[in-house]
Amino acid sequence: MLRLKHFRLSPFAFRLATAALTLALPALATAQTQGRASVADVALYQGADRAQRLIEGAKKEGSLSVYTSATVEDMAVITAAFEKKYGVKVNVYRASSENVVRRGVAEMRAGRNEADIFETNGPDMESLYREQLFQEVRSPHLADLVPGAVAPHREWVGARMNIYVITYNTKLIRKEELPRSFEDLLHPRWKGKLGIEASDPAWFAMVVNDLGEAKGLKLFRDIVAANGISVRKGHTLLAQLVVSGEVPMALTTYHYKAEQYKKDGAPVDWLILPPAVARFQGMGLARRSPRPHAAVLFFDFMLSDAQELLAKRDFTVTSRKVDSAAQRLPLKFVDPKLVLDESEKWGKLYAEIVTRQSR
Repeated sequence: MLRLKHFRLSPFAFRLATAALTLALPALATAQTQGRASVADVALYQGADRAQRLIEGAKKEGSLSVYTSATVEDMAVITAAFEKKYGVKVNVYRASSENVVRRGVAEMRAGRNEADIFETNGPDMESLYREQLFQEVRSPHLADLVPGAVAPHREWVGARMNIYVITYNTKLIRKEELPRSFEDLLHPRWKGKLGIEASDPAWFAMVVNDLGEAKGLKLFRDIVAANGISVRKGHTLLAQLVVSGEVPMALTTYHYKAEQYKKDGAPVDWLILPPAVARFQGMGLARRSPRPHAAVLFFDFMLSDAQELLAKRDFTVTSRKVDSAAQRLPLKFVDPKLVLDESEKWGKLYAEIVTRQSR
């Protein structure tokens, strides 16, 4: 065998080889990725054949993963309808909004690309946006949404909204006793009867600011001191405790859940004390989605077909194509940026005034 020892290229030959390699690399990369559209390509495409491309691509991908804080029952209705229509499997990771954020950020930092769609509370979606987890989707259904449902940066949208209401047990509380303002909660009749969710500083901030910060903070201190507030973790759990009578009246339950229980025949009803605070439930496409066609198809589905499904389950949806009396309420929406930027302040005040002192 002939061996070449001490083989060296001349400076000219070396430069020639380097130039050839430089020219060849882009072509090689193009060949390797040919036919594989990027997440941005899929999300931003607006051609006439957009729907056809999404369906064909989704069927090839076969599935998608949704990280959500929605209840298992509510999400099951949506995923079943999507799977029936498109034959694409939806895998759901369900957790609290805090854990959805925690898992999404941890996976991103570890270089793991598992999530396709995130769906959780507006402030938590804004937190994920700040971690650069999202890709804008130019869906034709965005034009149908109520004002404010599309975040200014357009990287997440509100598919539905949670309206905070006071839910009460109709067997334990008479209508003529109901409060007409937060000041009425100082009445001795409410001693030992009030409940609240443990992680609602955003609602607290909105109400206190509306009342006037100094006045609002003093009022809640006085309510807790006079009558106490039972603190529970989970809005659905809190509503269930109202149904059972363990908590006669809860200050921060969701409108849709109160309506669901009421229509099921449970002894509950609800009311709103001004201000009517609401929060968008957001949805966003993962910037590194491994199944972008299926993900964008699901994104569109959530803003179209799923809006009717959600409305039938008493959610307040954001599409103006679905008639909703709750959309016409004088709602005051939680500002996700304000909540995040002042989270330490309001979290501390909520803990100091409500959760630590309640009983």
